[in-house]
Amino acid sequence: MAPAILDAALGRLEPLPRVLELDRRQPEFSDTFLNYLDRRVTEERVAEGRRLLRKHARLLRQVSRQYGIPANVLVAFWGLETHYGQSMGGFPIPAALATLAHDSRRGTFFRSQLLDALDILQAGDITPHAMLGSWAGAMGHMQFMPGTYRRYAVDGDGDGRRDIWHSLADAFASAANYLNELGWRSGEIWGREVRLPEDFDWNLVSPEQRRSVAAWHRLGVTRADGGPLPPLSHISGSILLPQGHAGPAFLVYHNFTTILEWNRSIHYALAVGLLADRLAGLPPLRHGRDADNRPIPRQDALALQRALRQRGLYGGEVDGVLGSGTKAAIRDYQRQSGLVPDGNPSMGLLEHLRQTLAATGHGTAHVATP
Repeated sequence: MAPAILDAALGRLEPLPRVLELDRRQPEFSDTFLNYLDRRVTEERVAEGRRLLRKHARLLRQVSRQYGIPANVLVAFWGLETHYGQSMGGFPIPAALATLAHDSRRGTFFRSQLLDALDILQAGDITPHAMLGSWAGAMGHMQFMPGTYRRYAVDGDGDGRRDIWHSLADAFASAANYLNELGWRSGEIWGREVRLPEDFDWNLVSPEQRRSVAAWHRLGVTRADGGPLPPLSHISGSILLPQGHAGPAFLVYHNFTTILEWNRSIHYALAVGLLADRLAGLPPLRHGRDADNRPIPRQDALALQRALRQRGLYGGEVDGVLGSGTKAAIRDYQRQSGLVPDGNPSMGLLEHLRQTLAATGHGTAHVATP
Protein backbone atom coordinates (compact mmCIF):
# COMPACT_ATOMS: atom_id res chain seq x y z
CA MET A 1 0.00 0.00 0.00
CA ALA A 2 1.46 3.36 -1.04
CA PRO A 3 2.08 5.48 2.08
CA ALA A 4 0.52 8.54 0.42
CA ILE A 5 -2.73 6.68 -0.24
CA LEU A 6 -2.81 5.20 3.24
CA ASP A 7 -2.21 8.61 4.78
CA ALA A 8 -4.90 10.25 2.62
CA ALA A 9 -7.42 7.51 3.43
CA LEU A 10 -6.75 6.98 7.13
CA GLY A 11 -4.46 9.77 8.30
CA ARG A 12 -5.85 11.88 11.14
CA LEU A 13 -8.77 9.47 11.26
CA GLU A 14 -11.47 9.94 13.88
CA PRO A 15 -14.62 7.86 14.47
CA LEU A 16 -17.73 9.20 12.78
CA PRO A 17 -20.47 9.47 15.44
CA ARG A 18 -23.19 9.74 12.83
CA VAL A 19 -22.18 6.37 11.35
CA LEU A 20 -22.48 4.69 14.76
CA GLU A 21 -25.81 6.42 15.35
CA LEU A 22 -27.23 5.12 12.08
CA ASP A 23 -25.81 1.63 12.68
CA ARG A 24 -27.44 1.38 16.11
CA ARG A 25 -30.77 2.92 15.22
CA GLN A 26 -33.59 0.46 15.87
CA PRO A 27 -36.55 0.62 13.49
CA GLU A 28 -39.59 1.98 15.29
CA PHE A 29 -42.00 -0.22 13.40
CA SER A 30 -42.20 -3.07 10.96
CA ASP A 31 -43.68 -1.46 7.88
CA THR A 32 -46.00 -3.19 5.45
CA PHE A 33 -45.06 -4.22 1.95
CA LEU A 34 -47.58 -1.83 0.40
CA ASN A 35 -46.21 1.14 2.34
CA TYR A 36 -42.66 0.13 1.38
CA LEU A 37 -43.64 -0.19 -2.27
CA ASP A 38 -45.59 3.06 -2.42
CA ARG A 39 -42.63 5.04 -1.08
CA ARG A 40 -40.25 3.61 -3.65
CA VAL A 41 -42.21 2.87 -6.82
CA THR A 42 -43.84 6.26 -7.20
CA GLU A 43 -45.27 7.72 -10.39
CA GLU A 44 -42.47 10.30 -10.32
CA ARG A 45 -39.82 7.57 -10.12
CA VAL A 46 -41.47 5.61 -12.90
CA ALA A 47 -41.63 8.66 -15.17
CA GLU A 48 -38.01 9.60 -14.45
CA GLY A 49 -36.87 6.04 -15.06
CA ARG A 50 -38.64 5.91 -18.42
CA ARG A 51 -36.99 9.21 -19.39
CA LEU A 52 -33.57 7.87 -18.46
CA LEU A 53 -34.21 4.64 -20.34
CA ARG A 54 -34.72 6.72 -23.47
CA LYS A 55 -31.78 9.03 -22.73
CA HIS A 56 -29.31 6.19 -22.20
CA ALA A 57 -30.88 3.72 -24.62
CA ARG A 58 -27.75 3.17 -26.70
CA LEU A 59 -25.50 2.50 -23.71
CA LEU A 60 -28.07 0.26 -22.06
CA ARG A 61 -28.52 -1.77 -25.27
CA GLN A 62 -24.77 -2.37 -25.42
CA VAL A 63 -24.62 -3.49 -21.80
CA SER A 64 -27.71 -5.69 -22.17
CA ARG A 65 -26.28 -7.43 -25.25
CA GLN A 66 -22.99 -8.11 -23.47
CA TYR A 67 -24.34 -9.39 -20.14
CA GLY A 68 -27.92 -10.49 -20.85
CA ILE A 69 -29.56 -8.17 -18.31
CA PRO A 70 -32.58 -6.17 -19.55
CA ALA A 71 -32.22 -2.40 -19.59
CA ASN A 72 -35.36 -1.84 -17.53
CA VAL A 73 -34.00 -4.16 -14.81
CA LEU A 74 -30.71 -2.25 -14.62
CA VAL A 75 -32.53 1.07 -14.42
CA ALA A 76 -34.85 -0.32 -11.74
CA PHE A 77 -31.85 -1.22 -9.56
CA TRP A 78 -30.44 2.25 -10.23
CA GLY A 79 -33.73 3.85 -9.19
CA LEU A 80 -34.06 1.81 -6.00
CA GLU A 81 -30.43 2.15 -4.93
CA THR A 82 -29.75 5.85 -5.47
CA HIS A 83 -32.84 7.40 -7.10
CA TYR A 84 -30.96 7.40 -10.41
CA GLY A 85 -27.76 8.77 -8.95
CA GLN A 86 -29.35 11.56 -6.94
CA SER A 87 -28.62 9.99 -3.53
CA MET A 88 -25.28 8.20 -3.61
CA GLY A 89 -24.24 9.25 -0.11
CA GLY A 90 -21.66 11.71 1.14
CA PHE A 91 -19.80 9.75 3.81
CA PRO A 92 -16.05 9.22 3.32
CA ILE A 93 -15.91 5.47 2.78
CA PRO A 94 -12.56 4.73 4.47
CA ALA A 95 -13.57 6.64 7.60
CA ALA A 96 -17.05 5.09 7.70
CA LEU A 97 -15.68 1.57 7.33
CA ALA A 98 -12.92 2.18 9.88
CA THR A 99 -15.56 3.42 12.34
CA LEU A 100 -17.65 0.29 11.87
CA ALA A 101 -14.58 -1.98 11.86
CA HIS A 102 -13.60 -0.64 15.29
CA ASP A 103 -17.10 -1.34 16.64
CA SER A 104 -17.61 -4.73 18.27
CA ARG A 105 -20.91 -5.72 16.65
CA ARG A 106 -19.79 -6.49 13.08
CA GLY A 107 -16.13 -5.59 13.23
CA THR A 108 -14.85 -8.57 11.28
CA PHE A 109 -17.05 -7.89 8.27
CA PHE A 110 -16.24 -4.20 8.11
CA ARG A 111 -12.52 -4.78 8.60
CA SER A 112 -12.54 -6.93 5.46
CA GLN A 113 -14.51 -4.23 3.62
CA LEU A 114 -12.00 -1.60 4.73
CA LEU A 115 -9.13 -3.67 3.38
CA ASP A 116 -11.02 -4.04 0.09
CA ALA A 117 -11.57 -0.27 -0.02
CA LEU A 118 -7.84 0.33 0.46
CA ASP A 119 -7.07 -2.09 -2.37
CA ILE A 120 -9.46 -0.13 -4.62
CA LEU A 121 -7.61 3.07 -3.78
CA GLN A 122 -4.27 1.38 -4.45
CA ALA A 123 -5.53 0.34 -7.90
CA GLY A 124 -6.20 3.98 -8.71
CA ASP A 125 -9.86 3.68 -9.70
CA ILE A 126 -10.82 6.53 -7.34
CA THR A 127 -9.01 8.95 -5.04
CA PRO A 128 -9.44 8.78 -1.26
CA HIS A 129 -11.25 12.12 -1.12
CA ALA A 130 -13.64 11.14 -3.90
CA MET A 131 -14.48 7.73 -2.41
CA LEU A 132 -17.86 8.69 -0.98
CA GLY A 133 -20.95 6.65 -0.29
CA SER A 134 -23.43 5.51 2.34
CA TRP A 135 -22.76 5.35 6.08
CA ALA A 136 -22.42 1.55 5.78
CA GLY A 137 -19.83 1.67 3.00
CA ALA A 138 -21.97 1.19 -0.14
CA MET A 139 -20.67 3.20 -3.08
CA GLY A 140 -21.57 4.68 -6.43
CA HIS A 141 -24.66 4.69 -8.62
CA MET A 142 -25.44 1.06 -7.75
CA GLN A 143 -24.22 1.12 -4.13
CA PHE A 144 -21.60 -1.59 -4.28
CA MET A 145 -19.82 -2.58 -1.10
CA PRO A 146 -16.03 -2.59 -1.57
CA GLY A 147 -15.91 -6.40 -1.61
CA THR A 148 -18.59 -6.53 -4.31
CA TYR A 149 -16.75 -3.83 -6.25
CA ARG A 150 -13.46 -5.75 -6.16
CA ARG A 151 -15.07 -8.94 -7.48
CA TYR A 152 -17.57 -7.61 -9.99
CA ALA A 153 -16.90 -3.98 -11.03
CA VAL A 154 -15.78 -3.60 -14.64
CA ASP A 155 -14.45 -0.83 -16.85
CA GLY A 156 -17.42 -0.22 -19.11
CA ASP A 157 -16.13 2.82 -20.98
CA GLY A 158 -12.60 1.57 -21.62
CA ASP A 159 -10.72 4.39 -19.88
CA GLY A 160 -8.71 2.02 -17.68
CA ARG A 161 -10.64 2.72 -14.46
CA ARG A 162 -13.74 1.23 -12.86
CA ASP A 163 -15.48 4.43 -11.85
CA ILE A 164 -18.95 3.55 -10.57
CA TRP A 165 -19.32 7.06 -9.10
CA HIS A 166 -19.03 9.17 -12.26
CA SER A 167 -19.27 6.81 -15.27
CA LEU A 168 -22.68 5.36 -16.07
CA ALA A 169 -21.01 2.99 -18.50
CA ASP A 170 -18.96 1.57 -15.65
CA ALA A 171 -21.92 1.57 -13.24
CA PHE A 172 -24.33 -0.20 -15.63
CA ALA A 173 -21.72 -2.71 -16.83
CA SER A 174 -20.69 -3.48 -13.25
CA ALA A 175 -24.28 -4.05 -12.14
CA ALA A 176 -24.97 -6.21 -15.19
CA ASN A 177 -21.81 -8.23 -14.62
CA TYR A 178 -22.77 -8.75 -10.98
CA LEU A 179 -26.29 -9.94 -11.84
CA ASN A 180 -24.94 -12.18 -14.56
CA GLU A 181 -22.46 -13.76 -12.13
CA LEU A 182 -25.22 -14.19 -9.55
CA GLY A 183 -27.06 -16.34 -12.09
CA TRP A 184 -29.57 -14.11 -13.89
CA ARG A 185 -31.28 -16.10 -16.64
CA SER A 186 -31.54 -14.12 -19.85
CA GLY A 187 -34.96 -14.23 -21.47
CA GLU A 188 -36.83 -15.03 -18.25
CA ILE A 189 -38.88 -12.60 -16.18
CA TRP A 190 -38.51 -12.22 -12.40
CA GLY A 191 -42.13 -13.09 -11.69
CA ARG A 192 -45.61 -11.64 -11.96
CA GLU A 193 -48.63 -10.62 -9.92
CA VAL A 194 -51.23 -13.41 -9.87
CA ARG A 195 -54.68 -14.21 -8.53
CA LEU A 196 -55.25 -17.22 -6.31
CA PRO A 197 -58.47 -19.27 -6.31
CA GLU A 198 -60.75 -19.15 -3.29
CA ASP A 199 -60.00 -22.79 -2.44
CA PHE A 200 -56.23 -22.34 -2.67
CA ASP A 201 -54.14 -24.55 -0.38
CA TRP A 202 -52.30 -21.99 1.77
CA ASN A 203 -49.73 -24.60 2.77
CA LEU A 204 -48.31 -24.13 -0.72
CA VAL A 205 -47.18 -20.56 0.10
CA SER A 206 -43.49 -21.15 0.66
CA PRO A 207 -40.23 -20.57 -1.24
CA GLU A 208 -39.65 -24.33 -0.98
CA GLN A 209 -42.94 -25.09 -2.74
CA ARG A 210 -41.69 -24.68 -6.31
CA ARG A 211 -43.87 -25.92 -9.15
CA SER A 212 -43.98 -25.50 -12.88
CA VAL A 213 -46.13 -22.76 -14.32
CA ALA A 214 -48.35 -25.48 -15.77
CA ALA A 215 -48.81 -27.00 -12.32
CA TRP A 216 -49.81 -23.65 -10.81
CA HIS A 217 -52.25 -23.21 -13.70
CA ARG A 218 -53.86 -26.55 -12.87
CA LEU A 219 -54.24 -25.39 -9.25
CA GLY A 220 -56.27 -22.39 -10.42
CA VAL A 221 -53.63 -19.66 -10.31
CA THR A 222 -54.19 -17.02 -12.99
CA ARG A 223 -52.63 -13.79 -14.16
CA ALA A 224 -53.60 -10.70 -12.18
CA ASP A 225 -56.16 -9.80 -14.88
CA GLY A 226 -57.77 -13.24 -14.63
CA GLY A 227 -56.23 -14.57 -17.82
CA PRO A 228 -54.41 -17.92 -17.96
CA LEU A 229 -50.75 -18.20 -17.08
CA PRO A 230 -48.51 -18.55 -20.14
CA PRO A 231 -47.49 -22.12 -21.06
CA LEU A 232 -43.91 -21.83 -19.75
CA SER A 233 -43.31 -25.47 -18.96
CA HIS A 234 -39.56 -25.00 -18.45
CA ILE A 235 -39.97 -22.35 -15.73
CA SER A 236 -40.83 -23.16 -12.12
CA GLY A 237 -41.78 -20.74 -9.39
CA SER A 238 -43.26 -20.29 -5.94
CA ILE A 239 -46.13 -18.24 -4.55
CA LEU A 240 -45.25 -15.21 -2.43
CA LEU A 241 -47.65 -13.26 -0.20
CA PRO A 242 -45.70 -10.29 1.19
CA GLN A 243 -48.75 -8.94 3.05
CA GLY A 244 -50.75 -12.04 3.75
CA HIS A 245 -53.66 -13.58 1.88
CA ALA A 246 -55.53 -10.26 1.69
CA GLY A 247 -52.60 -8.49 0.01
CA PRO A 248 -51.15 -8.94 -3.46
CA ALA A 249 -49.96 -12.38 -4.57
CA PHE A 250 -46.94 -13.11 -6.75
CA LEU A 251 -45.59 -16.07 -8.65
CA VAL A 252 -41.81 -15.59 -8.50
CA TYR A 253 -39.20 -17.38 -10.60
CA HIS A 254 -35.45 -17.96 -10.57
CA ASN A 255 -34.56 -14.34 -11.39
CA PHE A 256 -36.37 -13.20 -8.26
CA THR A 257 -33.97 -15.28 -6.18
CA THR A 258 -31.14 -13.62 -8.10
CA ILE A 259 -32.42 -10.20 -7.02
CA LEU A 260 -32.47 -11.52 -3.45
CA GLU A 261 -28.77 -12.33 -3.78
CA TRP A 262 -28.22 -8.60 -4.32
CA ASN A 263 -30.38 -7.65 -1.33
CA ARG A 264 -31.96 -10.23 0.97
CA SER A 265 -35.10 -8.15 1.58
CA ILE A 266 -38.21 -9.62 -0.07
CA HIS A 267 -39.76 -6.14 -0.09
CA TYR A 268 -36.72 -4.76 -1.91
CA ALA A 269 -36.65 -7.59 -4.45
CA LEU A 270 -40.34 -7.17 -5.24
CA ALA A 271 -39.91 -3.40 -5.57
CA VAL A 272 -37.08 -3.90 -8.08
CA GLY A 273 -39.18 -6.31 -10.12
CA LEU A 274 -42.30 -4.15 -10.03
CA LEU A 275 -40.38 -0.96 -10.89
CA ALA A 276 -38.76 -2.79 -13.81
CA ASP A 277 -42.22 -3.83 -15.00
CA ARG A 278 -43.55 -0.28 -14.75
CA LEU A 279 -40.55 1.01 -16.70
CA ALA A 280 -41.44 -1.52 -19.40
CA GLY A 281 -44.99 -0.15 -19.56
CA LEU A 282 -46.83 -2.70 -17.45
CA PRO A 283 -49.62 -1.51 -15.11
CA PRO A 284 -49.37 -1.06 -11.34
CA LEU A 285 -50.62 -3.63 -8.85
CA ARG A 286 -54.19 -4.75 -9.49
CA HIS A 287 -55.05 -6.45 -6.19
CA GLY A 288 -54.45 -6.47 -2.46
CA ARG A 289 -55.04 -2.83 -1.57
CA ASP A 290 -57.69 -3.80 0.99
CA ALA A 291 -55.20 -5.61 3.22
CA ASP A 292 -54.55 -4.41 6.77
CA ASN A 293 -51.91 -1.79 6.03
CA ARG A 294 -51.10 -0.57 9.54
CA PRO A 295 -47.40 -0.63 10.38
CA ILE A 296 -46.45 -2.59 13.48
CA PRO A 297 -44.66 -0.42 16.07
CA ARG A 298 -41.80 -2.18 17.80
CA GLN A 299 -43.65 -2.39 21.11
CA ASP A 300 -46.48 -4.19 19.33
CA ALA A 301 -44.05 -6.53 17.57
CA LEU A 302 -42.71 -7.43 21.02
CA ALA A 303 -46.26 -7.88 22.29
CA LEU A 304 -47.06 -10.17 19.37
CA GLN A 305 -44.12 -12.42 20.17
CA ARG A 306 -45.05 -12.49 23.86
CA ALA A 307 -48.62 -13.41 23.05
CA LEU A 308 -47.47 -16.25 20.80
CA ARG A 309 -45.17 -17.42 23.59
CA GLN A 310 -48.09 -17.40 26.03
CA ARG A 311 -49.94 -19.68 23.63
CA GLY A 312 -46.93 -22.03 23.66
CA LEU A 313 -46.24 -21.45 19.98
CA TYR A 314 -43.09 -19.33 19.98
CA GLY A 315 -39.83 -20.28 21.63
CA GLY A 316 -37.53 -17.73 20.06
CA GLU A 317 -36.15 -14.47 21.39
CA VAL A 318 -38.61 -11.67 22.11
CA ASP A 319 -36.74 -9.04 20.13
CA GLY A 320 -39.38 -7.37 17.96
CA VAL A 321 -37.87 -8.86 14.79
CA LEU A 322 -40.70 -10.60 12.98
CA GLY A 323 -38.63 -13.21 11.18
CA SER A 324 -39.22 -16.78 10.06
CA GLY A 325 -39.61 -18.15 13.60
CA THR A 326 -42.32 -15.64 14.47
CA LYS A 327 -44.10 -16.24 11.16
CA ALA A 328 -44.07 -20.02 11.70
CA ALA A 329 -45.66 -19.48 15.13
CA ILE A 330 -48.26 -17.16 13.57
CA ARG A 331 -49.12 -19.83 11.04
CA ASP A 332 -49.63 -22.38 13.82
CA TYR A 333 -51.88 -19.95 15.70
CA GLN A 334 -53.89 -19.24 12.56
CA ARG A 335 -54.44 -22.96 11.99
CA GLN A 336 -55.58 -23.41 15.59
CA SER A 337 -57.95 -20.45 15.30
CA GLY A 338 -59.50 -21.27 11.93
CA LEU A 339 -57.80 -18.34 10.20
CA VAL A 340 -56.07 -18.40 6.84
CA PRO A 341 -52.58 -19.76 7.70
CA ASP A 342 -50.53 -17.24 5.73
CA GLY A 343 -48.03 -16.49 8.52
CA ASN A 344 -48.46 -12.75 8.06
CA PRO A 345 -47.82 -10.52 11.10
CA SER A 346 -50.31 -7.66 11.31
CA MET A 347 -52.01 -5.42 13.80
CA GLY A 348 -55.23 -7.31 13.11
CA LEU A 349 -53.56 -10.56 14.10
CA LEU A 350 -52.26 -9.03 17.34
CA GLU A 351 -55.78 -7.81 18.15
CA HIS A 352 -57.13 -11.33 17.52
CA LEU A 353 -54.47 -12.80 19.79
CA ARG A 354 -55.30 -10.38 22.58
CA GLN A 355 -58.98 -11.17 22.32
CA THR A 356 -58.24 -14.90 22.43
CA LEU A 357 -56.05 -14.55 25.51
CA ALA A 358 -58.66 -12.43 27.24
CA ALA A 359 -61.39 -14.94 26.41
CA THR A 360 -59.37 -17.83 27.82
CA GLY A 361 -58.70 -15.98 31.08
CA HIS A 362 -55.09 -15.05 30.41
CA GLY A 363 -55.85 -11.35 30.06
CA THR A 364 -53.69 -8.97 28.03
CA ALA A 365 -51.41 -7.55 30.70
CA HIS A 366 -48.56 -9.88 29.79
CA VAL A 367 -48.60 -8.84 26.14
CA ALA A 368 -48.67 -5.12 26.75
CA THR A 369 -45.74 -2.82 26.17
CA PRO A 370 -43.22 -3.13 29.03
